[in-house]
Amino acid sequence: MLDLLPDLFDYYEDKLTLVQSNWNTYGGKTIFYGEIVTVKCFEDNSKVKSTLASSGKGKVLVVDGGGACRRALLGDMIAESAANNDWEGIIIYGAVRDVGTLATIDIGVQALASNPIKTDKKDVGLVNADIEIAGVTIKPNMMVYADKNGIAVSEKPLDLIVLS
Repeated sequence: MLDLLPDLFDYYEDKLTLVQSNWNTYGGKTIFYGEIVTVKCFEDNSKVKSTLASSGKGKVLVVDGGGACRRALLGDMIAESAANNDWEGIIIYGAVRDVGTLATIDIGVQALASNPIKTDKKDVGLVNADIEIAGVTIKPNMMVYADKNGIAVSEKPLDLIVLS
């Protein structure tokens, strides 16, 4: 399967909300989905790092970085940690770095942009709080579906068997 969202919208348009922004795909997996875990932070990726260091089987971390792209909230070492902890993917409403290496890691990564500058580490941010990205409220435990066509969320898991 090379595309997920077009088929999902064909079957479940009334159950999905498109998170419209200029998303770019950076990870080794171009299609990913899972239960949402959220982080809200600004130019400090401490909570991103600590969250992705825990078990993430079946989960996707959605990070509200305020859309700021002056510093990268994710790099290769944190993404590698996430892959080793079985996370399905990471969505950054902000920037990432080490994009050449990110493409070799077996994890989904989407973000607005890349920037080689790392963040400050002040251990500031919120984990599992409701966030808003591009006018869409995203809550922990919702589901997110992502591919090169974009990102969509739903309140409950969708049956993907209808797509096969």
